[in-house]
Amino acid sequence: MEFNKYFDHTILKADATEEDVNVICREALQYQFASVCVNSARTKQVSCVLLDSDVEVCTVIGFPLGAMSTMAKKLETLTAIEDGADEIDMVINVGAVKDDDWEFVKQDIAEVKEVCANNTVGKNVTLKVIIETCLLTDEEKVKACEVAVEAGADFVKTSTGFSTGGATVEDVALMRKTVDEKTTQLEKETGKTWNRVKVKASGGIRDYETAKAMIAAGADRLGTSATIAIVEAAK
Repeated sequence: MEFNKYFDHTILKADATEEDVNVICREALQYQFASVCVNSARTKQVSCVLLDSDVEVCTVIGFPLGAMSTMAKKLETLTAIEDGADEIDMVINVGAVKDDDWEFVKQDIAEVKEVCANNTVGKNVTLKVIIETCLLTDEEKVKACEVAVEAGADFVKTSTGFSTGGATVEDVALMRKTVDEKTTQLEKETGKTWNRVKVKASGGIRDYETAKAMIAAGADRLGTSATIAIVEAAK
């Protein structure tokens, strides 16, 4: 895969203006990044700017806390898809993880996945599940990834970038190992081919060396606002 296609060019700050978002879109078109990642209120704007291009529209859902009701996440997801989203990055319910309520966590993801797969627009939208690794133990990270695979996620993602920490090489490697092993297990149990779940690293990726290390650890996608600096350094 070409290096530029690893990146979701991201602008999620609360005070991002219309012009700020337009600049990010123009940069993404120039560099042909994988997507532009924005808050849901900016989805329609980004969709219009990126129309007829190969750059996807990525919208964050339940962001950044993940503590919203499942119904709220589903409605935000549907609205984003109707506004043009191609990819959805939803935040896991971290509180439910801490409660050890894995059935709720799985259902929360599965219901958003159902909207991504069956919606009024009639398109299948990629679902990335943000597990917020900085708030979890290693055991919780493993279980969260396993539950995400079972619920039909297309990606597991390290972080929002708005909590106490971001992506680490160690977490990316652990997530890569976990989703691969879980997929193999499910295929043996069901006798069916299972979706290969990918890994997205996000939060604190600000230079080329860090980006390269994340990819080497198993990341399929990187979320960062320092995308241009990283890609230029790679040249």
